[in-house]
Amino acid sequence: MANTKRELFIKRRLRVRNKLRKTSDGRLRLSVHRSNKNISAQLIDDVRGVTVAAASTLEKDLGYFGKNNVEAAAKVGTTIAERAKAAGVETCYFDRGGFLFHGKVKALADAAREGGLKF
Repeated sequence: MANTKRELFIKRRLRVRNKLRKTSDGRLRLSVHRSNKNISAQLIDDVRGVTVAAASTLEKDLGYFGKNNVEAAAKVGTTIAERAKAAGVETCYFDRGGFLFHGKVKALADAAREGGLKF
């Protein structure tokens, strides 16, 4: 049975998210989205259904507008960690979605950890 890339991505995303929900213990979720041109991260409270903090390369003040490389991902990671600390969040769990934990996604996670987020 042939699956399209999109179908495989959705299956992988749901599998990752369902595993994380079982062990979340009410913590916030650090969700990552990566496109061809940009990368973004959101700190989401699933219980209340609100986004607590967000960072993206779409923000011009970060200086990486329209960039999707490892340096831009690391900058987004440090920015989301700073904004999470400002919101009073120290622990969360990392939701990589359907993306592999490699390259840009790993750089974002490592930078967020160095910024003080624990996951």
